[in-house]
Amino acid sequence: MATAPPLEFLPPQLDGRVLAVSRLVLPLWLRWRCGIEAVEVEGMASLVEAMRSFQAGESRLLLAFRHPSLDDPLSMARLLWVDLARAGRQQGLRFDPAPTGQFLFDRGIPLWAGASMGWLFTRLGGASIQRSKLDLPALRTARRLLLEGPHPFALAPEGATNGHNERLTPLEPGAAQLAFWTAADLADAGRHERMDLVPIGLQYSFIAPAWGAIEALLCRLEEGAGLAPDPSHDLAPSRLLERLVHLGERMLEQMEAFYRDKVHLALSDADNPAGDPSREAATPAFGPRLQRLMDLALRRVEQSFGLHPCGSLTDRCRRLEQAGWDRLYPAEPASDPPPSPLAQALADRLADETAAQLWHMRVVESFVAVSGSYVRERPSQERFADTLLLLWDTQCRIQGHTANRRPRLGRRRARISIDTPIVVDERLADYRRDRRRAVQALTDDLSLRLERLIVPSPLA
Repeated sequence: MATAPPLEFLPPQLDGRVLAVSRLVLPLWLRWRCGIEAVEVEGMASLVEAMRSFQAGESRLLLAFRHPSLDDPLSMARLLWVDLARAGRQQGLRFDPAPTGQFLFDRGIPLWAGASMGWLFTRLGGASIQRSKLDLPALRTARRLLLEGPHPFALAPEGATNGHNERLTPLEPGAAQLAFWTAADLADAGRHERMDLVPIGLQYSFIAPAWGAIEALLCRLEEGAGLAPDPSHDLAPSRLLERLVHLGERMLEQMEAFYRDKVHLALSDADNPAGDPSREAATPAFGPRLQRLMDLALRRVEQSFGLHPCGSLTDRCRRLEQAGWDRLYPAEPASDPPPSPLAQALADRLADETAAQLWHMRVVESFVAVSGSYVRERPSQERFADTLLLLWDTQCRIQGHTANRRPRLGRRRARISIDTPIVVDERLADYRRDRRRAVQALTDDLSLRLERLIVPSPLA
């Protein structure tokens, strides 16, 4: 592949016509594209009052929502465009302008979903951000919109989808930092608005039993891993769990063999034990083996990019993504002359090698959320679906297929739960004394609030 121009910041260009059409299309898109046929909202009174206060000029508003699925932006749009507006009317409130939100979206989305998606997101009020570097244009835009924008600002403090309806990943400090910046800006300007941070939980559940579709997807994944599906097609959760464990072990063994024998990573004997491949993935050996394999795979790419391992696996994936983008979309000083044909050919060769190296990171990115305990702790159909879809993503990455369109396992219900706002102004004195500690404390509080909004799925 050839190098491309640098990735430019995509600023918000909110377009009322695009917003109006999107409002009309949203219910059909949720039903037919996402399979979401019902939306339940709890705690709507908190959001109605927060929006009333925002539009009355009494507060600024930051909505911090959980991000378990790629469908979350659509669920949030439904919450603001439909449910909030309806709830306001029921209380005799007519919001003007009609409720919507502005937001940040990952700059990588237009790269894998198409430029049209970047166009749509910006026309709906979104601004792009490169998550793994200090993206000053994005941060300045977010700060300006939080302080002066006509609409609430929304972001996902987890930073990316985690694939788990019932497990919260560690939050990034960006939401807390933006909230404190806004509170400080308001105070410094002598303005009297509050800075409200509203935690919003998102979960998805099946409306009808989906065990048949879950077992069918399990069969497809077993076939992809070279395993013979169970001819009995037993839908008992205990039997499905045994097969899921066996599948996880089989995929891990094949990946270990690939990296040990073909890529020549130094896997120790402890990371590749001989024995029965069907042993349970929740035993202590599975987690360390998986972590060790992913660590070594990332080290291979880091060495190629001249980076040192630092942070969690997710942090390292982000840094590698940014390093790859810097190679694929290099910024050339305007004063430099055009490259010679030979120099351009070498740059294109580097781009080819970079894309190949990033494949290893993408596989780790897909597999990093898989564990041996999530389903075992609570073998519900929702947790089975979460894990199988993550394994499906991983197999798609390995086989070179697109993972954009996941299998539909059944009609679903979105559950949106809204907590009472965190008044950030009350913490501003702590922030001025010790910014890092105050940001961490607010992040921890937000994490606790979002964790409490998670409702365990029912068992069969």
